[in-house]
Order: sequence, then C-alpha cells, then structure tokens
Amino acid sequence: MGTLPHEDHKKRAPREIKFAIVTVSTSRAREMRVGRPIEDKSGDIAEEIISKYGYKVVFRTVIPDDISAIRGALKKLINSSADIILFIGGTGLTADDVTIEAISPLIEKDMPGFGEIFRFLSYNEIGSSAFLSRALGGIIGKKAIFCLPGSPAAVKLALSKLILEEAGHIVYLLRER
Repeated sequence: MGTLPHEDHKKRAPREIKFAIVTVSTSRAREMRVGRPIEDKSGDIAEEIISKYGYKVVFRTVIPDDISAIRGALKKLINSSADIILFIGGTGLTADDVTIEAISPLIEKDMPGFGEIFRFLSYNEIGSSAFLSRALGGIIGKKAIFCLPGSPAAVKLALSKLILEEAGHIVYLLRER
C-alpha cells in the first residue's frame, strides 16, 4: 500500500521556510515609537521556537492594535519573502482588540481547523476560558496567515503543537498552487 497524500506532501516539503512575526500591541508600539526599550516576550518565544525548528524569521515588528496598521503590515508582508506570517496579540474580546477583524475579511481560504484545534488544546491546558480565545488561520495568495493570542503560553502552544508541525506541508501546498 502506498503513502497517504499528506505523508507524501510532508516528504516533499521545503526545508527552508521563512516567517514574519508581527506583535500587535498599542502600548509596546507607543513605547518603541518614543525610543524606549520594549519587552516582547511572545515575539521572542515565537522567534526562538521557529529557529529551533530550523526555520528563519525574516521580518519582525511591533505595531499598534489598529485596523489600518494591521492591514498595512499585512499588505507589506504579502509582497515579502515570508512564507508564513504570524500576528501575535490583539485577538481578545475588548473593543481595542481588532486583529481578527482586520485580517479575517482579507482571507481567501480559511483554515477553520486551526482555531478549533487550538481552542481544544488550550482547553486541555486552561479549562473553559479557552473558548474566549480567538485564533485564525488562513491563506492569502501563497502566504499562510495565523493570528494568535498574545500570551506566551498561547504562542508556544500554537507554534509547537500546530503551526510548526504542518509548516512544511502548508508551504509545499501553497507553492504548488
């Protein structure tokens, strides 16, 4: 019996995958703009985990939680060398959290399973408050876009249990389009 299609795709997956990390935080962006040093623990964790998998971070920034700023960053990155674009933060339930609202209408192909499985895994770790987590995965052109909650634990979970496990498979499929 032959290999299953997803196994074949994983075997053919590219070894070099490029990531962009965009941390969405109005307070950190404000501090950065006035020249103060900032701490971006979730961005640091994302870069560290991605590097451990042998992939490259080719772009990293911090932007305010603002629809125009988020869409501006996305449009810039759609034309970059990044294969996978991560937006970290701005996914909560407050009026200021607009990452999902900024990106969702631009998604060409949705990956609903990403958010579903992310919340399932979160539920196993944190219980019922996991259903408050908004996470998004989708495709724009030949780029995979993921919007993650800003907590370090959420970033670690999403990357190590989901995104990086399938990154090669995703990029292989997108390059074949």
